[in-house]
Amino acid sequence: MKNQVIEPAIRHFQVEGTPVSCETYGCGHINLTYMVKTDAGKEYILQRINKYVFSDPKAVMENVGAITQYLRERVEDPREALNFIPAEDGVYYYVDEAEEYWRCYEFADGVCLETPETDSDFYESAIAFGRFQNLLSDFPADTLHETIPEFHNTVDRYRIFHEALEKDACGRAKDIKKDISFVLTREVEAGTLQGMLEKGLLPLRVTHNDTKLNNVLLDKQTRKALCVLDLDTVMPGLSLFDFGDSIRFGAATAAEDEKDLSKMTLNLKLFEIYTRGFMTACPSLTPKEIEMLPMGAKIITLELAVRFLTDYLNGDLYFKTDYPDHNLVRARSQMKLVADMESKWMQMKDIVARVAANG
Repeated sequence: MKNQVIEPAIRHFQVEGTPVSCETYGCGHINLTYMVKTDAGKEYILQRINKYVFSDPKAVMENVGAITQYLRERVEDPREALNFIPAEDGVYYYVDEAEEYWRCYEFADGVCLETPETDSDFYESAIAFGRFQNLLSDFPADTLHETIPEFHNTVDRYRIFHEALEKDACGRAKDIKKDISFVLTREVEAGTLQGMLEKGLLPLRVTHNDTKLNNVLLDKQTRKALCVLDLDTVMPGLSLFDFGDSIRFGAATAAEDEKDLSKMTLNLKLFEIYTRGFMTACPSLTPKEIEMLPMGAKIITLELAVRFLTDYLNGDLYFKTDYPDHNLVRARSQMKLVADMESKWMQMKDIVARVAANG
């Protein structure tokens, strides 16, 4: 849909040329997005950041600006990193009179997929996120803002679960005793990676925190990975959680809200494909990180099950639901995936060891 008036915010960014058209762009549901074209033949994406979703847009953009500037100094192909455009004052955002936050970056042409069309697509997503980790391996992660505090602190997620269980606001606990038992019997193991981070056994890294395939830009002709998109949730964290979330989402044989639990398993072929791509693109992984890759997949899946179950106990306040037991269905599907990982644990470990040995 064309916007008859050029969005005024674009004039506050250091774009090349004069804007001549401005159209709403994409199908995202969070940020308001425009495609802007200039008389210099340049194309830009202009976005108004959703302050209700991102309560501190300044912190988000300080993270994004620092990361992308660092990446652009290290990539061989400029398409391998988003190019954010500074505003008049040199920062990577502009605040208008209504105190709305805007950002602008060069349009990156390519293909984004919701689901892989081939195994190669999934492999390329691993290359993209592995390369992202590797390029940022020397970036001081502790200088980034934690825009979502304790996001993947599984120990803290369990603390919140215990509070919800004790309160039992909707009286639902009595009907889900098996589900509660499932997550409680794994509570100690769930804190493994957080404990290792605190002991310095795992390095703090820059993490993406939304490692789905649709956040990878692929070249239209070659279908090779170009860059990682949607950097709003970039924060300090563990590489294992980025790896694990990719496996949880991409190597599962069913959707995360599948009601028929018999359909939910871990596809070991896809697990190996992603592991090979991720490790190939991220040679900076430490031996301990490599060893713990299966644990990353298991814990991130268990953590999400705990989050869904917590929200179910609280009356479905956080996650959008389409029917009364939606969060319970989600929790059970993730628990089934955890159980399947446990049944395939030695195979997962053998795959990682074999990929590591083969370089």
